[in-house]
Amino acid sequence: MYLADYHTHTQFSPDAQDSMTAMAQAAIRAGLDEICFTDHVEPMEWGSTKLRAPYDWSLLTRDFRAAQAAVGDQIQLRLGIELGDAEWAPEHVAELLIGAPEFDFVIGSIHLLSKKYRGEDLYVFSPKDESEAQEALGDYLEEALALAKQGGFTVMGHLTLPLRYFNEMRGFRTSFDPYEEQIREILKTLIENGRGIELNCNRGNMPLPDGKWLKIYRELGGEIITLGTDAHSTQHVGCSVRERQALLKSCGFTRFCTFEKQKPIWHTL
Repeated sequence: MYLADYHTHTQFSPDAQDSMTAMAQAAIRAGLDEICFTDHVEPMEWGSTKLRAPYDWSLLTRDFRAAQAAVGDQIQLRLGIELGDAEWAPEHVAELLIGAPEFDFVIGSIHLLSKKYRGEDLYVFSPKDESEAQEALGDYLEEALALAKQGGFTVMGHLTLPLRYFNEMRGFRTSFDPYEEQIREILKTLIENGRGIELNCNRGNMPLPDGKWLKIYRELGGEIITLGTDAHSTQHVGCSVRERQALLKSCGFTRFCTFEKQKPIWHTL
């Protein structure tokens, strides 16, 4: 069994603090064969819709080289990013990526609701009731479809992310079931453009997406899929990766991907 964690955050994300070396060492302790660092990159300032200043990519590459030197051949390290909410400002994203290293992997994610909701982050958005939360799911999917059509990433991250915040954190019982056609359109768009999705292990909580949507993706012809914990600290690196491989297998998948220079490397489940 080949074990890889393809969604992790380090000190270069504003909501994480561990170094790449520390995360890589945690991955070795967890028995992983590979880890990809996917720090947040967004066109807007954190917690705002104001366009952000350029990134200093040299800091990222320096820490990656230090991690490579520290762990040697004990584990395969890959450098990626989680490109968030790129559909808000695609031209600015292109400017920000000038001078960036050649990434092995890019997750395309939605964290912000639309301008109708003032671009509020799902993490802080506080629906007044379950009806408002349910309505926000449709808004989220509109943003996800726009991102799927725009492209510029390898896989779409945590397709059903709002459930983490609305259901797990706030106790609602929202469901994407009424939005099946919208999700199918997103998945078809990804497949037609040679992109995939991730199975986000959600640090051991509910998988994002769950088996229903994984089966639909597979039935539509989807093959490209990665597994990532969304670890923001060393304690969650590799969490539930083995169990989520079993979930993929039960949904009809026979293999999953890792990436080198955004080209898939296939691994049998």
